[in-house]
Amino acid sequence: MRTLRELPGELNPLVRMDQSGAQILSNHELVAILLGDAPCDENPVQIAERLVMEYGGIAELARLPMGELMNHKGIGFGRARRLVATFELAKRISVPGQERGRVTCPADIFALVSDMQYLEHEQMRVLLLNTKNRVIKVVTVYQGSVHTTVIRIAELFREAIRWNATGIALVHNHPSSDPTPSPEDASITREIVKAGQLMDIDVMDHLVVAQGARFVSLRERGLGFA
Repeated sequence: MRTLRELPGELNPLVRMDQSGAQILSNHELVAILLGDAPCDENPVQIAERLVMEYGGIAELARLPMGELMNHKGIGFGRARRLVATFELAKRISVPGQERGRVTCPADIFALVSDMQYLEHEQMRVLLLNTKNRVIKVVTVYQGSVHTTVIRIAELFREAIRWNATGIALVHNHPSSDPTPSPEDASITREIVKAGQLMDIDVMDHLVVAQGARFVSLRERGLGFA
């Protein structure tokens, strides 16, 4: 049996979804529906179950680039493209839209940039805040490297000045899955806080995020903040 339609009802995720809703399906059954039917020795459910098991869960699977997905038996260009597009959409849905709300704690900041935990390369974003700590805009200022030698303080504040923000919050990710701040993270934060004081722009916090919804606040740890 190579197609979903050939599977008996109790094993067919399409039938189970029609009868009871998508919420009852397992992760690999949802992935199987995304894969759809294609010429292969295995049916989509078998392929999906193998993929999810091999990578230890749906979160790890969602981080794979198309090239690596296509290296797996039964995953061609079309299937890989569907998976990558769907996972990207899911990441975007996890980020609140225009109604961003008020930032009062590190968890509020993380909720706005939770998609960063899935990034394979380092990235730094700046949340622009108004006088009530409501988010005006989220700006990506660095992509690919957040090393202190490439960070220019002026670039971090350029959009804040443009949008008349009275405060900012910094966030960058560690693709290593360890959100522990490095000495360099603390050092650059200290410089950014000092620059903010000169421009009368408050630096609310600096978060380091990593996979598994893990994040560390440098302010809470007293790193870079007086």
